[in-house]
Amino acid sequence: MRGRAWKFGDDISTDHITPGRYFHLRSNIRELAKHVMEDADPDFMKKFRPGDFIVAGKNFGMGSSREHAALALKVAGVSAVLAKSFARIFYRNAINVGLPVLIVNTDEIESGDELEVDLSKGIVRDLTRGFELKAKPLPDFMLKILNAGGLVEFVKKHGDLK
Repeated sequence: MRGRAWKFGDDISTDHITPGRYFHLRSNIRELAKHVMEDADPDFMKKFRPGDFIVAGKNFGMGSSREHAALALKVAGVSAVLAKSFARIFYRNAINVGLPVLIVNTDEIESGDELEVDLSKGIVRDLTRGFELKAKPLPDFMLKILNAGGLVEFVKKHGDLK
């Protein structure tokens, strides 16, 4: 995966990701996706291009357990979310909907940097600044879920998690 980084700080909540005032759009995920990260950066969707990455600090996805937050990021075209840590329920929701998430020290990455990410090896290359970071690699079963497009698609294809 390759795209630009859009950097945010610590404690980005599910309300930052999908603002609560748009909760009525939860059954229209494409419309909800037009508003992702709006409360963290009102111009985010004007600058963002499908394939770009969200880069954050600690505790990304904290707050309510709405799976719509992860799904809206995926539908918006976010390649992956890279963060120092994730709220546990957001992390699992992201994998379940097919949105890659990697735990990595994001301190050196800046907004606008061109990144290349190898999920299977857990490698993040900052092509703009010329360095490589080692992320915590995803377990094989999570990669299989992501490659299928999410847990529902995986189960449709394989029948179970074996």
